[in-house]
Amino acid sequence: MTAMPIHKYRPFPPIKLPDRQWPARAITKAPAWCSVDLRDGNQALIEPMGPERKRRMFDLLLKLGFKEIEVGFPAASDTDMAFVREIIDEDLIPEDVTIQVLTQSRAELIDKTFEAIRGAKRAIVHLYNSTSELQRRVVFGLDRAGIIDIAVTGARQIRELAAKMPETEIIYQYSPESFSGTELDFAVEICEAVMDVWRPTPDKKMIVNLPGTVEMATANVYADQIEWFARNVRDRDSLILSLHPHNDRGTAVAATEFGIMAGAERVEGTLFGNGERTGNVDIITLGLNLFSQGIDPALVVTDIDDVVRTSEYCTQLPVHPRHPYAGELVFTAFSGSHQDAIKKGFEALQKRNDDLWEVPYLPIDPKDLGRTYEAVIRV
Repeated sequence: MTAMPIHKYRPFPPIKLPDRQWPARAITKAPAWCSVDLRDGNQALIEPMGPERKRRMFDLLLKLGFKEIEVGFPAASDTDMAFVREIIDEDLIPEDVTIQVLTQSRAELIDKTFEAIRGAKRAIVHLYNSTSELQRRVVFGLDRAGIIDIAVTGARQIRELAAKMPETEIIYQYSPESFSGTELDFAVEICEAVMDVWRPTPDKKMIVNLPGTVEMATANVYADQIEWFARNVRDRDSLILSLHPHNDRGTAVAATEFGIMAGAERVEGTLFGNGERTGNVDIITLGLNLFSQGIDPALVVTDIDDVVRTSEYCTQLPVHPRHPYAGELVFTAFSGSHQDAIKKGFEALQKRNDDLWEVPYLPIDPKDLGRTYEAVIRV
């Protein structure tokens, strides 16, 4: 008999997908990455970034090679509005980079969002409203039809404003926030209702972003949700399927990798997993996991210490010393047997005449990230 109050909780129901395909698939290329450090990550800071730290983070994201960056929620923050205007007015957005701005489905916020992006060459307008059964019942007091109406009303306004801004290429994105707690048939229904307004095509796709706003089940369940959605939503070839996982159960990286295997093409996350509660998924870990498998991560991380220093300065949060790839201790061995195995691995490398990395306990070469291996001898 446990002393823990387990009667307060119930297991997440499994997804009925007996012929699931994703477990047999392998990841062979990086997804499109979208950094949300300047928005989702920033809103979770004890002291949100001011203009100078925002600019430092933006410059770091460009240096790392991000092609999509959510630069803020300008309608909800004067600081975000000023930053978005700064990077547009001062022509700081490279030609191959697309900024993204977030807005709730509220008329005054959508109007202000379009004011923020005026003059941009290209922008993703990211509309969201919460859809889960719990939030419908407890937060909004609305049925499914009422929640759909919120999404569709916002989508129509965005379409109308986009038509009045022909100088800017507007890419539509919709998120059924709290997707992880939303019935799958309703997630499809509300996304298709927004699709009816925006009318995506294979040549002009819209982004459908499926957030694990709260991580509620094992990582395989999230993958099942993604595969079920991808199979059942109509006009799949007119959509870019995107993930936005959080780390409440500590498995956001695994859930994301499984979600890519299940058909997702795009991932929103942050450097080192900063974000609300336990954080967003960590794009650095995801990218370097790919790198360790010989897959181009579509990011350039050759000086991990500089990335850590800049991130810590901008967020005022430390990177854990055991953090994958980036922590100060991850390329350090304390155990004598580990040190011996690593030493022999380096010796074997020197005798070989190829570049294949094979050293016990070191999944990647520290030099590739601008680091070195350190052996700590205990006395």
